[in-house]
Amino acid sequence: MLTLGAAACVLPQLALAQVSRPIEWVVGYPAGGGSDVVARTVADAMSKTLGENILINNKPGAATNIAAGYVANSKDFGHILFTADFATLAANPWLFTKLPYNPEKDFVPVGMLARFPLLLVVAPNVPVKNYQEFVAWAKSQPNGVSFASAGIGSPHHLAGELLRERTGLKMQHVAYRGAAPAVQDLLGGQVPCAMMDTATVQQYLAQGKLRAIGVASPQRLKTLPEVPTLSEQGLKDFVAYAWQGLVVPAGTPPETVAKFSKALAAALDSTHVKARFQALSLEALPGTPQQMADYTRAERERWGKVVKSAGVKLD
Repeated sequence: MLTLGAAACVLPQLALAQVSRPIEWVVGYPAGGGSDVVARTVADAMSKTLGENILINNKPGAATNIAAGYVANSKDFGHILFTADFATLAANPWLFTKLPYNPEKDFVPVGMLARFPLLLVVAPNVPVKNYQEFVAWAKSQPNGVSFASAGIGSPHHLAGELLRERTGLKMQHVAYRGAAPAVQDLLGGQVPCAMMDTATVQQYLAQGKLRAIGVASPQRLKTLPEVPTLSEQGLKDFVAYAWQGLVVPAGTPPETVAKFSKALAAALDSTHVKARFQALSLEALPGTPQQMADYTRAERERWGKVVKSAGVKLD
């Protein structure tokens, strides 16, 4: 009886020990968008490797600053992850005078997640089929041309500013609250062109409702092989992406970072994640934490020059 009684006392303790707290993955955008889809897809695969549940926590607003500040101030080391993207790590340090986080000191990189290729697309009522025709048409417009974006400071916006700078065209930015409403006005012809990510416009290109003029990538996309790059059409070395990486708050133990990095690499190499990314025309970016640090540093320096040249500020 003593043995049974002792076992009865031990069993509840063992049950409690086996119940682990889920890992929180913070996303600075609403549920259902591209960033949310990427996080949920990768989180599902990582959870199987880690043997732990990962729950997505959407904290949209202020160009990811709300989510970034939340994670930067967290001390829940080992139980919090964050999708840090183009805005968080490259653009916001130049767009905002004051941030609730330091992009270099408050986060530790785990690894890159994905890149979203960008395309120069035009509305169906714009009579051009390639980059040279686009430039000639834009120059013929007495008041210049407007271009849409998913919002001020978004990669779509800054890629458009880079296009304006590189071409010398007279272009006016029209900001929308997200890529979806921008595309709706493109479809309706209210705005003639935009730099848009593949995940947002691919279905409309397939349906012939929008026209892709060129890809802002070094090579043509496997999912859109018929669309030439802007570089091969004369706009040499024009490269622009929306991108995302995975980070944890500074102070997270190195062994925990290494564990997450290994699980992330396995996830990006899994058949399910590869298939999902391919369906969205996303490019997985497996690599080490140091490679992510190098990439984001280079992107921050590069896009800082574009922001300064365009005179863009959000506060």
